[in-house]
Amino acid sequence: MSPGSDPAGHGAGRVGFFTVLFDEGCPICRTARRWLASRAQLVPLYFVPAGSAEARRRFPGLDHAATLRDLTVVADDGTYYTGDGAWLACLWALTDYRAAALRLSTPRLLPAARRFVAAASAVREGTRSPGPSPLLSADYGDQCDDRCR
Repeated sequence: MSPGSDPAGHGAGRVGFFTVLFDEGCPICRTARRWLASRAQLVPLYFVPAGSAEARRRFPGLDHAATLRDLTVVADDGTYYTGDGAWLACLWALTDYRAAALRLSTPRLLPAARRFVAAASAVREGTRSPGPSPLLSADYGDQCDDRCR
């Protein structure tokens, strides 16, 4: 199957790829990145550390401090998703999880998905590595202490 093709007819042909801005200082985010990257993708996922020089260069209009608080996904057309919308976009991009993403985005299940993302974000804040602001530091991610490894 070629990238972006969608035999199920759910519109993947309209999205060429997603760029996932993830918090490289967060062990949960790094684990999620590895998991997402290891899955078959209908829409290619490219990963860029949030707040990095590359992220600022590629997406100058984004609030890069906010991308460190909430997962942010940017589509190739410039559309961006944050928080629960970003997590659902990532699942939607995966071959085996598109149907789950569509179910979770329904009015009946979206509140539960939002609660799950909020809980993960709360845990993330408690596990994020300390260090200088990545917006001011070119070596973001290198400040991780032993609990992040």
